This record gives sequence, C-alpha cells and structure tokens, in this order.
Amino acid sequence: MLVSEVLDRKGRRVVTIDSEASVQDAVARLVQNDVGSLPVVDGEGRLVGVVSERDVLRLMHHKGDGFGRLRVASVMTCNPVTCRVDDSVDDVMGLMSERRIAKVPIVEDEILVGVVSVGDVVKVMYEKVTTENHHLMSYIHGDR
Repeated sequence: MLVSEVLDRKGRRVVTIDSEASVQDAVARLVQNDVGSLPVVDGEGRLVGVVSERDVLRLMHHKGDGFGRLRVASVMTCNPVTCRVDDSVDDVMGLMSERRIAKVPIVEDEILVGVVSVGDVVKVMYEKVTTENHHLMSYIHGDR
C-alpha cells in the first residue's frame, strides 16, 4: 500500500503556519485545530520546518516570559523527515518507528501535500488485516 492511498482515504487538508508567525499564533492554531504539530511552509507551499507542542514547551521552559512573541522560525525543527506519495506505508511505518516521530509530512515536488500520522497508518493497516481476515474466513467456511 502506498502513502497516496492513505491520503485518498483521510484527505489532504493540512493545517500549516508561516515561519514568521509568532509562537503565540502557533499555539493558538495547535489548540484550535486539536493537533500536536504544524508544518511550517513558505509562501509557495514548500515545507521549511515543523513546529510541535514539544518545541513550544522547550521554548517556554528556556525563555520563560515572552516566549509567545518569538517567531516560529526560532523554534521549529528545520529539515524535517518527510516522505513522498509513492512511498510504501510499510517504509513510512519503519521510518516513524526508527526516528520516533508520530507524524510525517508528505511532499511532492517540494510542495507539502499532506501529513501521515501513526494513527492514520494504524487505521489503514487494521482495515487491511480485517479485510484479509474476512476473506480468509469466507474461503475457509466456503462462503461465496
């Protein structure tokens, strides 16, 4: 199964933020959209980084008061791990496990086209196993 199939099932809507936005704006967007991270994109939609709840917490711990006025560029993870739409879901699962990351931005020709999460991958794999199990049980019991 390919990453493109996961995107076809879940949709390609992605909540993003600009690197010049304030950290306070990023926090508001994280909360309003109930997400744990935001891809950071430039004006043409190219991925330039990712800012996560963990990044914000670290910044708050180290900077204290006034952390919200800083720019997203000062806290984001640059050069994040990405995948492509034609990558296999198995490969992306391995990447997530190896790198201990919960979400992977998907890029096509340097443009952000989606995000795949551990939850998305688990859901797709569960559906696949359930379908295969159903077909096997039908075959065993002679259902046609």
